[in-house]
Amino acid sequence: MNLDPIHLLLQTLLLLALAPLLSGTIRSWKAKLQNRRGPRPWQAFLDIAKFLRKDMVIPEHASWIFHFAPYVVFLSALLAGLMVPMLRIPAPLSLFGGALALVGLLALGRFFLALGGLDPASAFGGMGSSREMTVSAIAEPALMLAIFTVAITAGSTDLSQMARTTQSTAFNLLNPAHVLAFAAIFIVLLAETGRIPVDNPATHLELTMIHEAMLLEYSGRYLAYMEWGASVKQLVLMTLLVNVFFPVGLAGADAGPLALAFSLAAYAAKLLALCAAVVVVETTNAKLRLFRVPDLLSAAFVLAALALLSMFLFR
Repeated sequence: MNLDPIHLLLQTLLLLALAPLLSGTIRSWKAKLQNRRGPRPWQAFLDIAKFLRKDMVIPEHASWIFHFAPYVVFLSALLAGLMVPMLRIPAPLSLFGGALALVGLLALGRFFLALGGLDPASAFGGMGSSREMTVSAIAEPALMLAIFTVAITAGSTDLSQMARTTQSTAFNLLNPAHVLAFAAIFIVLLAETGRIPVDNPATHLELTMIHEAMLLEYSGRYLAYMEWGASVKQLVLMTLLVNVFFPVGLAGADAGPLALAFSLAAYAAKLLALCAAVVVVETTNAKLRLFRVPDLLSAAFVLAALALLSMFLFR
């Protein structure tokens, strides 16, 4: 299996272009469901372009970590996205790692995001970093256990092999273990992307923020990379859900333009359906108190553990 530079370039462009559009679509639909006008779906592109043009304000006590963190957050999310099959199997960087590498890259980005919030010695940045680490301490194990549930069925931790297995007739989508794993990853998706009921991405109240509190000291180009990296991370987790559990339309390695066009249409439809589910959950639920968030994430961990245990017991 050789690295295809054209496939690598196309998936990179798709990640960079689709991630902000997905975030903007969720914001727009959420506003419509709440009877507000809301932003246009492509507003996220305009925000990123605006931040890239603006000058940066650097805190007085910032060190090299503050300058280094935005690039790590952005590049780690982008590399993680290149390990997940989006339109065809295998993924461009499937040779360089599977599920463990994916979780490791996401954890690396979160680690530097927390360091970037701590580095300027801001009270709110330190508070947001502390809360982010609390959330990740439970969310990451739940994500790994849920992925391992499908990995046992595939006999490999390679995400491309997992998607290939779920495409076969031997994979039972309605298997209780797979349903539990899907529910666990969906809860982790809400937590990792800072969405209600875990966090409120539109809040301006510092005492309730988690993700946004770590970005208060960032501006200009650095803020653009942070926001872009967060949207790419959201797209990666959504792709993991729709293409591992619902691999409908995924094209093969030798697919032609027509097959790729069908794969893109199927992928967009699955993402829009998942976006609708996220919007409904956010609109129908209130933000949890901070000390209730570990209870929700513990439920995701229990669901993932039960899914993995049932795979061992009833395979």
